[in-house]
Amino acid sequence: MESKTQVVSESSAPTGEIVQKNAKKFKFIPPPTFDNKEEERKYKLGKLAAAFRIFAHHGFDEGVAGHLTLRDPILTDHFWVNPFGRAFSQMTVSDLLLINPQGEIVMGGKPDRQIYNEAAYAIHHAIHTARPDIEAACHSHSVYGRAFSTLGIDLDITTQDACAFYNDLAVYRGFGGVVLASEEGDNIAKALGQKKAVILQNHGLLTTSTSIEAAVWWFISLESLCRIQLLADAAAGGRGIKTIQAGEKEAAFTYQAVGSHMAGWAQAQPYFDQIHEKTGGAYLQ
Repeated sequence: MESKTQVVSESSAPTGEIVQKNAKKFKFIPPPTFDNKEEERKYKLGKLAAAFRIFAHHGFDEGVAGHLTLRDPILTDHFWVNPFGRAFSQMTVSDLLLINPQGEIVMGGKPDRQIYNEAAYAIHHAIHTARPDIEAACHSHSVYGRAFSTLGIDLDITTQDACAFYNDLAVYRGFGGVVLASEEGDNIAKALGQKKAVILQNHGLLTTSTSIEAAVWWFISLESLCRIQLLADAAAGGRGIKTIQAGEKEAAFTYQAVGSHMAGWAQAQPYFDQIHEKTGGAYLQ
């Protein structure tokens, strides 16, 4: 594995629309590169295990609900998922299960934990199949995401952070109960479309990206934005006013700077560094 020192630049202004003259570009340290696919798999499984620990740290775990998946870099129609009933806070690489397109466990996991949440297959298989560009997907029953999902509405673009989801967030309004059938998973994938995240009405949040790191960041950010909108709407309602929305041009401009998969990957790095220090890398076992 190699970590290069050059930076990756991304445009901060939408095509054909300049909001700030002479706007500079964000520069990011690029993700690592790998000598072979086995090395890549090992590295990314470590990040997936760490992602569960991050979710637990943020209180996104509740009972056995929730699943995070990672497309396998070698068997690209397979994905890795958490075993059913394993605490997010205790997740390790050796716990993770590799699932084939038929939903069968073909690798990984402890002998006494060769089982996973059927809802994970129904949802994530549909998403990974419909979106070959997506490497990872995150879903859990977080508090503010669930609360906001009961409204069945779009997220308002009222803050700079919300601009990361400008025209890149869907709402699935067809709640059909616990997702245990492929048809419901297909419906969720269809609602997601080409966007990076979807609010599942009466259910919660689901985020995707080209890396597990970015998918984790989008979930953390979207959960926070749901909380902010609930607070802002309550405050505005108490005053008899409405919240102020960001302008279309400004939202599009800001999205180009903070809404890319690369930006999401960069935003996630402090969380992965913190969980590594906190756990001493125990998740790598």
